[in-house]
Amino acid sequence: MPRQLPDGLNQLLEMLRNTGEPFLDRAPGSGAMSMMYSGITQAREFDDPPGLYEKTEFLLREWVTMFHSPKAGKDSTHAFSLFVHQMNLQGILKTDELISRFFRLSTEMCVDLSYRVLLDQTIKTPQVIRAKCFHTLDAYVRLISLLVKHSGDASNTVTKVNLLNKVLGIVTGVLLQDQDIRGVDFQQLPYHRIFIMLFLELSAPEAILETINHQIITAFCNTLFYLRPQKAPGFAYAWLELVSHRVFLGRVLAVTPTQKVWEKGWTMYSQLLVSLFKFLAPFLRNVELAAPIQLLYKGTLRVLLVLLHDFPQFLCDHHYNFCDVIAPNCIQMRNLILSAFPRNMRLPDPFTPNLKDLDSYIKTRAPVTFLSELRSSLQVSSEPGMRYNIPLINALVLYVGTQAIAYIQSKGNTPNMSTITHSSHMDIFQNLAVDSDTEGRYLFLNAIANQLRYPNSHTHYFSCTLLYLFAEANTEAIQEQITRVLLERLIVNRPHPWGLLITFIELIKNQNFKFWNHEFVRCAPEIENLLMQLDPSCMQFHLLN
Repeated sequence: MPRQLPDGLNQLLEMLRNTGEPFLDRAPGSGAMSMMYSGITQAREFDDPPGLYEKTEFLLREWVTMFHSPKAGKDSTHAFSLFVHQMNLQGILKTDELISRFFRLSTEMCVDLSYRVLLDQTIKTPQVIRAKCFHTLDAYVRLISLLVKHSGDASNTVTKVNLLNKVLGIVTGVLLQDQDIRGVDFQQLPYHRIFIMLFLELSAPEAILETINHQIITAFCNTLFYLRPQKAPGFAYAWLELVSHRVFLGRVLAVTPTQKVWEKGWTMYSQLLVSLFKFLAPFLRNVELAAPIQLLYKGTLRVLLVLLHDFPQFLCDHHYNFCDVIAPNCIQMRNLILSAFPRNMRLPDPFTPNLKDLDSYIKTRAPVTFLSELRSSLQVSSEPGMRYNIPLINALVLYVGTQAIAYIQSKGNTPNMSTITHSSHMDIFQNLAVDSDTEGRYLFLNAIANQLRYPNSHTHYFSCTLLYLFAEANTEAIQEQITRVLLERLIVNRPHPWGLLITFIELIKNQNFKFWNHEFVRCAPEIENLLMQLDPSCMQFHLLN
């Protein structure tokens, strides 16, 4: 039997449908986004009609009391029916503008109450502070979720989605306004509580919510993207907690029967992470991190660890986009991403000589005239440390490698140290290794090392390529830089990408590379000690020979 809408809500919906500027009934695509932006804009409007503030304050107090009353019912539906009637009596449901202003004022009142509690010197324990803040915030969140669920009938998903986007936009706008006004005194707690509790409320296993599951996830992803650290730095810690919450991760990255749906969720989440990496990049390039950035950086590493453990395929699919925006010196962060491998794959032991047995594919295309112009086309400025277009170098290396794989296979061969040579593909890589300056070569070698991940065609091909460049280098400077790129990724804490391990082991154990004969290995006792720590058996072999 269809659920009856509470008195007054039907009237609200009809009014909203008939207004000159539609509020709820729009297509869920661009319409939903326009609702969110409209809410953000309306959060900065303060010319409220006389008496609206007092009415909103009265209604909010009434709702909080009703919500915490034993008579409210388990899911507050009984209290909600009574409250909608109260809203109707107060005239809040007359127009879409009034309901929007009600949400804005209610949000501001909840936030102001939280500030008063947080600044109250008589409250000493964090538990009491949170309990007092959450008393009102949780009631307000329940009201929002009930309004979303009861908007329109079960088949009218557009109404529910647009209302949700409108409210999320209003809360977002209030947050941004609050941050601008309060500056360093801005408090994240009330907004964090509203967003996470609302997401949990709308993630409940109810049939009415399952029909708009994807639209709910999209709305929250859009909200978090709008509140990314670059846009709302004062909200950065709470933002990171939200994007890493176990329920949020589970919903956004869930593999659903409809591939396009879960691929869109993965894409949205990857954009959130890219925005985080972009925010951190300028700070991490300077190495000397202020305490707040250090905390955000450590939190980011924890998020990547969770993704590596629970959603490795996500990191596999989006590693390229992530490596494009991660600062070159963030080796630990990059290693976490590149260590991911599919769940259904069992990694061979990297300490066994199985590298030559791995399948791989080679293909590349590059005109001969391209070589002489290559270095200059990769440069974007003359400023040291910023000379090269890093995403372009990464793209070039990946393109040449993937094309080379198919080319070698088309000849009936498999990639190894002999089949990858004497080709235009290797000419490009050798040209980059020889013709680049120290900065350019370092970025080029790092782009190759970014492909040393789990056992796959890219890992095998690029491992052979790096070893070949070492063997054929015309100066020790190239060999030393290759060693540096590998070593600096191995001396940081685990995990280490499998392909990185197998390449380094082959380099120092295979006598054909004469690794231990090079001067840079013996230039300082610290280097020899470091190599001994990495693999004592290799060092013992070297000393005996």
